Amino acid sequence: MYSIKAHAKVNIFLKITGHKDGYHTLLSRFMRVEDLYDTIDFVPCDCDTFTIEGCEGVPLQSNTIYKAYKVLNDCTGDLDILNFFYKHKVVVTKRIPSQAGLGGGSSDAAAFMRLVKEVCNLMITTEALAKLGSTIGADLPFFIYNYPSANVSGFGEIVEPFDEVPLDLELYTPDIGCDTSVVYKTFHQYLLSDINLCSFMGWEKLDSKTLLKMIDDPIILNDLYAASTIAYPMLEELAPKNWFFSGSGSTFFKIRS
Repeated sequence: MYSIKAHAKVNIFLKITGHKDGYHTLLSRFMRVEDLYDTIDFVPCDCDTFTIEGCEGVPLQSNTIYKAYKVLNDCTGDLDILNFFYKHKVVVTKRIPSQAGLGGGSSDAAAFMRLVKEVCNLMITTEALAKLGSTIGADLPFFIYNYPSANVSGFGEIVEPFDEVPLDLELYTPDIGCDTSVVYKTFHQYLLSDINLCSFMGWEKLDSKTLLKMIDDPIILNDLYAASTIAYPMLEELAPKNWFFSGSGSTFFKIRS
């Protein structure tokens, strides 16, 4: 059996920098959550078709792992991939909550791609793998590079490692799922005109602990927080005081005391 961990991430900060070709550009600090991860296993099994277990309720065509499988096949044309998954099934052990701003689906797909590269000896660079991943989702390049912390910009495809040890974070995820597309549409409708690029100049140079101490307002740190509370009003009622907000929600986090 082959196995890999697919870690969650938090956005220490997330600022929308513009809108181009129907998508929003951003500048964000992504940080890996060391103690929260899904597990992707390739388990020996005779399979007539590509088989995933552990993602019940998600249609195969919508599953990010299946999309990653299709992209790898289409790009490489490597028969070793097809043959491998006639003899192995994918088993996902989910721990990362869905629609929580933690990147679970993207992390799963990225970990799958990294493990396939290893077990099938794919002749593809990490940079090329990240570019492929970006066609599936904006968060995939960060997870493919597998940096503990990084500044992420553009549409998510520009990933620059940041030299720091991941913080010991406590997470709280209320029982609300936030649809990323809904949150971004809400931001575009109500808040896009409020962008001020000068207001977060230099943030990418500060370490995460300093930044969280310097700016203790989650609305200032994450442009999608206000949009998330507009789209999901109950979120604001359930928000713990003095906690920060990750991605498009619904997870809050703080440095563990």
